[in-house]
Amino acid sequence: MIKKPADSTCVCPAVLPSNVLTKPMVAGMTVCMKEEPKKYGHWRREMVENQILSRGVRDPDVLKAMATVPRHLFVSEALVDSAYGDFPLPIGEGQTISQPYIIAEMTQALELKGHERVLEIGTGSGYQAAILAQIAYKVYTIERNNTLFLQTRKLFDSLKYHNIVTRYSDGTQGWKAESPFDAIIVTAGGQQIPPPLVDQLAVGGRLVIPVGGHMSQELIKLEKTEDGVRTYNLGGCRFVKLIGQHGWDG
Repeated sequence: MIKKPADSTCVCPAVLPSNVLTKPMVAGMTVCMKEEPKKYGHWRREMVENQILSRGVRDPDVLKAMATVPRHLFVSEALVDSAYGDFPLPIGEGQTISQPYIIAEMTQALELKGHERVLEIGTGSGYQAAILAQIAYKVYTIERNNTLFLQTRKLFDSLKYHNIVTRYSDGTQGWKAESPFDAIIVTAGGQQIPPPLVDQLAVGGRLVIPVGGHMSQELIKLEKTEDGVRTYNLGGCRFVKLIGQHGWDG
């Protein structure tokens, strides 16, 4: 998925405090950070400063998560040196790992404070779930492709993300047994917001999803209140299709 920044001229990159860029937020990540070559930490710092902070993402927890998670471990070995570029990358099975900026923007839109139970529709590479797991209490993620499901479960275990729960299923139907969720994020574009996801969102919760056609969508943020729902348009984007009972046909 790729998204144009709201202002293509952008402001000059700001500089983050060193503790925001280097402090791991999940215990298991400490080992990974110590063992990786220094270049990856440098590339993450540049990614956060030049692609994310400069485009208006300001949530400190989101910035810290993006500066911590080793994105290069969520792509194929052939694409490792491109992992921190300002673009999406293929991960196989017709899917992609989204552009870093859009992942940060969508995560910020969820307004996570640390206590939330979050549902993700479309595990894909697992990178978005890993970012969420750095901030939220627990992440429930659903993947409809069995190959990706098995790959990401193994990766989560190796990185000691014990607060990520995975499921192989049709994500457009949500995860009723574990609902309600404080936040829901959908990483594929649908023609509409799947009704089960709205039903499974807690009152006061936020849902972020791309909605539109095959080639382009609008990033929609939905807030659920006692009186109904409010929606906000966060701008244009382009995602792979959301396939399932309440999405596109496979």
